[in-house]
Amino acid sequence: MTAEDPSKHILSLLVENKPGVLARIAGLFSGRNYNIESLCVAETNDPFISRITLVTKGKMAVLEQIKKQLNKLIDVIKVIDFNNTDYVHAELVLVKVRAKAESRAEILRIANIFGSRVVDSSPDFYTMEVVGDESKIEAFLRLLKPMEIKEMARTGTIALAREKKKRRMRDGKD
Repeated sequence: MTAEDPSKHILSLLVENKPGVLARIAGLFSGRNYNIESLCVAETNDPFISRITLVTKGKMAVLEQIKKQLNKLIDVIKVIDFNNTDYVHAELVLVKVRAKAESRAEILRIANIFGSRVVDSSPDFYTMEVVGDESKIEAFLRLLKPMEIKEMARTGTIALAREKKKRRMRDGKD
């Protein structure tokens, strides 16, 4: 892959938790004609700071420009591109699937295989929750598709960098 080949990027932005910040960030992407494939925004453990996790695809040179422009925005505290970082990521999906009497046991087996849980049920439907990476979510949905998925909601990717391990000094002291 060269610097000119489009690649997937997960960006994590720490921003001030204020109105209009997300609009300005989205504007940078739309101004460069870049699509945001998924977007998650939530308050962090500090109520004055939000984390924006977004997934996009693009050429490295343009994404570098976008990151530089993001860093210049006054409300942006930090920009992290997980492209060359060790990180953990996941997404959540809620899926409502038709639960006919003859398919209820099979739906529950599929849920069990994927570590899913039923969060709501009715005589005709199960609503299930599953957490995992994109390939796990896609596999789960593929198996449920023949059962008739009525509706679903996905969070998109969320991610955090892994902590680096401390190196121990020769004398065993940190």
